[in-house]
Amino acid sequence: MKYVKNLWYKNAIIYSLDVETFKDSNGDGIGDFPGLTSSLTYLSGLGIDCLWLLPFYPSPNCDDGYDITDYYSVDPRLGSLGDFVEFMHRARELGIRVIIDLVVNHTSIQHPWFQEARSDKNSNYRPYYVWSENPSESHPDLIAFPTVEDSVWEYDEKAEAYYLHHFYKHQPDLNIGNPAVREEILKIMGFWLELGIAGFRIDAAPFLIQGTGLENVTPEKLQGFLQEMREFMLSRRTDAILLAEANVEPEKIPLYFGKGERMHLLFNFILNQYMFLALARQDKTVLEEGLKLLPEIPSTCQWLNFVRHHDELTLDFLSGSQQEEIFAAFAPEENMQIFGRGVRRRLAPMMNNDRRRIELIYSLLFTLPGTPLLRYGAEIGMGDDLCLHGRTSVRTAMQWTDEFNGGFSTANPDELTRPIISDDEYGYKKVNVAFQERDPSSLLNWFEHLIRTRQQCPEFGRGTWEILETGKSCTFAHCCHWEGATVLAIHNFSDRPCHVNIPLCKGKHLWDLFGDHQYEPSDHSGELCVNGYGYRWFRVDER
Repeated sequence: MKYVKNLWYKNAIIYSLDVETFKDSNGDGIGDFPGLTSSLTYLSGLGIDCLWLLPFYPSPNCDDGYDITDYYSVDPRLGSLGDFVEFMHRARELGIRVIIDLVVNHTSIQHPWFQEARSDKNSNYRPYYVWSENPSESHPDLIAFPTVEDSVWEYDEKAEAYYLHHFYKHQPDLNIGNPAVREEILKIMGFWLELGIAGFRIDAAPFLIQGTGLENVTPEKLQGFLQEMREFMLSRRTDAILLAEANVEPEKIPLYFGKGERMHLLFNFILNQYMFLALARQDKTVLEEGLKLLPEIPSTCQWLNFVRHHDELTLDFLSGSQQEEIFAAFAPEENMQIFGRGVRRRLAPMMNNDRRRIELIYSLLFTLPGTPLLRYGAEIGMGDDLCLHGRTSVRTAMQWTDEFNGGFSTANPDELTRPIISDDEYGYKKVNVAFQERDPSSLLNWFEHLIRTRQQCPEFGRGTWEILETGKSCTFAHCCHWEGATVLAIHNFSDRPCHVNIPLCKGKHLWDLFGDHQYEPSDHSGELCVNGYGYRWFRVDER
């Protein structure tokens, strides 16, 4: 296979963060672009080569920035466009690409477009949104937050009509069937591409092409907009990518990849849920089922694998009894659950801060077929704050040092955009970057080793994968082949040591690349030992 330069995302390490909670430079209690810029050397040293930034646009912040009032600027609390450009310049110097959220399913109710649309039925902005004077259905199956909203329609007295909103009622949906709206979206993309970004994460992609409440617009036309976005983007920057957030059934996934002409990457929600069920059961079987559910995708496309991100751990692909298994194992208290179908915790507390299990899970993540995503703070084992409302429990400020406010800000604690975790187990006094940078055995230094090793194994990101039989239900093994090279990974989901026999390895020389322990070299018999909650990576030498 010939190496294709523009497939950089196949072997990238993507790091997700919110500017608001990462680093405050001016002491106002809010993270900002100058603060993020000053932290780029830390991310570069960790081995990160791509950042995904959550929304940083002007917003009333009723939904953590996903309710936008201006797509062409930076929230003044976070800095200026000039600060953004300086950030992009420094990121480019350090070899870090930047992708940003494109939130165009909806706007804020305070957006000037909506305010003009509701004020004048003849306004050019009226058809920017979806209206109905008498909607016939509430569409309960399309409500994104069923425990919060009871309909996708909300009556607006000033407009004298109902407007569509799949998410919160303060986020009216844009009318993607309107050519003027589609043209506006392309202009937004063009604006940020000119400022150097390397692509977009498409928020709520299924709702973008849903077509609810639209007349005379075919599904094919709406789905075709994904291709329009791709073509426009590549006309401005040939190596830019589109990453879609699409939590959909396996049979619907081809809508987003097409034949390779639509999205470059898709969040792997299916595998994420089956992985947690396998961890809860300490049984690889359901993980293998999840892998087999994934449809074959075009060679230029890719899965984005993740453990946790900024939202809840959603479990909607699993049955009620399977969800209860995960709740019992990782979120046994009602306050740890959300929307009746998800978990609002970070990984470390879910695993009771068991270092062995945390390492096991991230080792698995970095070897599964696809590109790994790392959420800020995961590299130091940050916890969550269940006293905070909803999803904000996992969106606390980054913990840099054991000094005041964890080194995040010099502001008074009551002025912080989000509280700093200060408990005995996950608080900034104990869990912080500065402390772990000085400790060779820290989780942070383990992650740096993990990332460096993964970057030396492009087979995991680019190759064809194969599940290997181990004969043990607790031990998962798979290999990836690319350009004549093979890498192998073994993960033990149980707390007991395990010996497995893998026919593929018989008579082969195995080079140990990474593991939880310094194991004895392979004896070419195909039998391998893995500790409880252990993991091993090998390069297979055919000679």
